[in-house]
Amino acid sequence: MQILTAAILAAFVGYMGSWYFGLIEGNFALLLFLATVVTGAFWLAERLYFLPQRRRAAQAIEDAAVQRRAELDRMGIQKVDVDVQEAQGRLLMQPWWLDWTAGLFPVIAAVFVLRSFLFEPFKIPSGSMIPTLLVGDLILVNKFTYGVRLPVINTKIIEGNKPVRGDVMVFRYPPQPNLDYIKRVIGVPGDEVAYLNKRLTINGQAVPTTNAPDFFEEDTMRYFKQLEEQVDGKPHRLLNNPEVPAFIQGATNFAYRDNCRYSVEGVVCKVPEGHYFMMGDNRDNSLDSRYWGFVPDANIVGKAFFVWMNFGNLKRIGPFH
Repeated sequence: MQILTAAILAAFVGYMGSWYFGLIEGNFALLLFLATVVTGAFWLAERLYFLPQRRRAAQAIEDAAVQRRAELDRMGIQKVDVDVQEAQGRLLMQPWWLDWTAGLFPVIAAVFVLRSFLFEPFKIPSGSMIPTLLVGDLILVNKFTYGVRLPVINTKIIEGNKPVRGDVMVFRYPPQPNLDYIKRVIGVPGDEVAYLNKRLTINGQAVPTTNAPDFFEEDTMRYFKQLEEQVDGKPHRLLNNPEVPAFIQGATNFAYRDNCRYSVEGVVCKVPEGHYFMMGDNRDNSLDSRYWGFVPDANIVGKAFFVWMNFGNLKRIGPFH
């Protein structure tokens, strides 16, 4: 068992190392699931076999010690130098290969359940959601708002609320589902979304926007034009540079591409059933549905709702919309 355990641990370390150095595309959900299964199997083996075996061995030592003391008493010998409790303690102690597997199972199982069905942490890697979310924000994502899904395969088993316009949602990037993206829901199934001349229209109704104070980006030490937009009455801030052309350059050949009409003014898309149209709040620096199409319901991960840490700016901690 020691050799088997060492091989399993080496496989996990090798996988994480290859992922870290970019040799493979890692899947943390799969890794956590396998870790839960493997440590759970060792935990069951410990409870049902190894621990009872060690307890029987410890009891055998105590029985032998009792018998020996009885024999020594009959011989008139009162002093016994053997420390039975120390020997039993050593026998009952978990060996290293169980300590690193069965001993970790409760923690790994708790993380697996929490991450898979309740809340999952994410780190914002890019500026596509500025000013709502900044690079380096550590956020929490509600995994059950839109329904409960099985981990790894992401199959929905319990229905929840439908995403609504204005939600900030994490989803699997359709062209590369092993990557998680975060954008704002702009169009739901059946909507016609138009982004023409840098203005957003949903089902023929222009989305209200008002001017807001310029946004100062500390990384570039520059000010950017900031607007406040109200999607279905829910306000949020966005960046929109009037000097950047409205033309959508580099749109790919995605599923339901025929639902979209591109022009020099921008794009108009009809959202198909079971899909969502997503856009970043940093409108001129966001690779979103304007470029790669619609997000299917099967790709939804959860609703982002809270910044729990930003090590460069503690004032960022709190809810957002």
